[in-house]
Amino acid sequence: MEKGIELVRPGQAEVKADLNALFRGAIRMVLEYLLNEEVSQLIGAERYQRIASRTDYRNGSYLRRLATALGWIELEVPRPRTGPVPQGVLERYQRREESVNTLVREAYVGGCSTRDLERLTEALLGEGLSRSTMSRITEELTEEVESYFRRPLAKAYPYLFLDATFLDARWAGAVENVSALVAYGVDEDGHRELLGLGLGCEESEESWSELLGELAERGLQGVRLVIRDEHAGLRRAIRRFLPRAEQQRCWIHFLRNVTARVPLRLRKQVVAELKPIWNAGSGEDAQRRAEAWLEKWEGELPEAAKILRSGLEASLTFYRYPKGHRKRIRSTNALERLHAEIQRRIGAVGAFPDRKSALKLVGICALRVAHKWSDRRYLDMKSEAQTRKEEAKAA
Repeated sequence: MEKGIELVRPGQAEVKADLNALFRGAIRMVLEYLLNEEVSQLIGAERYQRIASRTDYRNGSYLRRLATALGWIELEVPRPRTGPVPQGVLERYQRREESVNTLVREAYVGGCSTRDLERLTEALLGEGLSRSTMSRITEELTEEVESYFRRPLAKAYPYLFLDATFLDARWAGAVENVSALVAYGVDEDGHRELLGLGLGCEESEESWSELLGELAERGLQGVRLVIRDEHAGLRRAIRRFLPRAEQQRCWIHFLRNVTARVPLRLRKQVVAELKPIWNAGSGEDAQRRAEAWLEKWEGELPEAAKILRSGLEASLTFYRYPKGHRKRIRSTNALERLHAEIQRRIGAVGAFPDRKSALKLVGICALRVAHKWSDRRYLDMKSEAQTRKEEAKAA
């Protein structure tokens, strides 16, 4: 080594860039080798091989850019003179490695806006993907959502939960606050399952009827109890499509409706005295506690007492079901986490450009949350089956 010459250790960024270039080169070599092998099989001869059995000849090559997890690479794709171009290694017109598509889709579902995705793909690939390209990639999510919510419902669902959340979407040229209607059921094995999703211009009997009608067409059966919020249109839609099912009004929303008519200075005390109604050991005990509360407060809080009297019976239906199920079938709170995830994700969007894009994102967010439900049993349905046997004997 000559005197005066010092070796400079390369920095981490330089090493990483060199390794990425090395790996991209290796990927290119492997893919081009496979492409050449595929063309050899298509024409029945290796390069420069002279045999009578060949069916075609090579006709040069063309360049194709491919986005990989390590950045863009350029491939020389060989082609036959008259036969089809090779499609086994690279699907026709493919411009991205599937891992890149997966990254874009998951980042989109996770809360990245289009602008965020542009920056993300530019940092990953050295050149960002266009908005139209990202739109085509995420369009596959629409197919996933539509396929899931068109599947036949072959099982029975003793418990059906119905609730709605709201979001902004463009409707007939203007941004409107629309309702996302969600339905999920608990099957006879005790597992939760997302059943249906719909978007309506409002939470109305018509929009709920559309969703319940779709569920009926897909084979919804065996519903014994529908857990819902208080909405006249929803009640009528349930009676229309599930006339034999009982209805449980969400007691938490009902409690909020009652206490909304209570002065702030008394609200904490009133809530503490009302809660035991829905934590009683039986329906009869719950009724006695409700009457005791009314006797104490009806004179001072007539509006709150009126609401309690009118909706009490509908909020106590769950007492006719197994004790082990009551805490989970007395409210729609199980859907709150799902709604929270939907609201978190759509916060990055602001307002959807149309209903289709809103349904796509809400649907895929719901599917991601519901996928976790399959890991564990939500209810022990043995007690519910025993209750049905006892009812059958009594009848």
